[in-house]
Amino acid sequence: MGRTRRLLRKRWVKRLWLLFLVGFCLLNAIAFTGVYMLTHFAPPGQFAVGYTRPESAKVPSDMGLSYVTQRIPINQQEWLEAWSIPAQGIEPAGTVMLLPGNRGSKAAQLLAPGRAFYELGYDTFLVDFRGLGGSSGNTTTLGMREADDVAIAASYLQDAGYSPPLIFYGVSMGGVAVLKATAEDRVHPEAMILEAPFYTMLNAVKSRLSAVKAPTFPLANLMVFWGSVQHGFNGFAHNPVDYAHQVSVPTLILQGAQDPWTTLEEVEQIAKNLQGEQQLTIFPETGHTLLVTVDKPFWQQAVRQFLLQL
Repeated sequence: MGRTRRLLRKRWVKRLWLLFLVGFCLLNAIAFTGVYMLTHFAPPGQFAVGYTRPESAKVPSDMGLSYVTQRIPINQQEWLEAWSIPAQGIEPAGTVMLLPGNRGSKAAQLLAPGRAFYELGYDTFLVDFRGLGGSSGNTTTLGMREADDVAIAASYLQDAGYSPPLIFYGVSMGGVAVLKATAEDRVHPEAMILEAPFYTMLNAVKSRLSAVKAPTFPLANLMVFWGSVQHGFNGFAHNPVDYAHQVSVPTLILQGAQDPWTTLEEVEQIAKNLQGEQQLTIFPETGHTLLVTVDKPFWQQAVRQFLLQL
């Protein structure tokens, strides 16, 4: 009788271990596939795993703005595409380089704020990260490699003799890339405007999983791990709240109070960690969206006031 019980116990232990192994493999497969889809784009009209690659459906002339398309070479196979929009009829107050968020192109996310900066008297330079719009590539790294793109575009502007002061404006992931490039001392803007940056890579993944009612642990950790493996960087160290400790540039942060991806406490901590002058402007009834399209007068007032203090 005792022997039979021992045999049954061993069988149940083996089954439990097998069930655990199958579940673990399945969870890793879900995480691997999920992060691949989130960071890889399918070319328009072609079947591939991932979101459709963001393209430029509009151009500045659709908003009555004259512009020149610039192609910035990275190497023999890669390039960045940008739109240069001059401040018409006046001496420019400076130059603003605008960077989009994840899965957003210069056409989709930068034309509205670009128009607002144009109205404030600035030359504007709207840049597509690699994988977006008119730039090369079909992947995104959520601000890691994009920090290199910020440095490359800034160097191009300097060689082209931009009108100072140079100001960076980044939306969501674009703001994170700006923060990372500045923290690593690869770019030297006179000021930065960050709109809805995320707190840490892990928290950003957790918040998005929570939004679709998916378990955050251990799925978020696995997704950051597999994203790190797929793209060759440590996603657990990709944390804007830590980059802020290394930034002494005057910075304005614009944030929606109802943003489901970054809490007010998190964005306040980013602002607190900045070493230079910093301002935080909250849009009370707004979530994670392009803030200039929600309340343009309030947006322009905050930006104008910040820039006048430089």
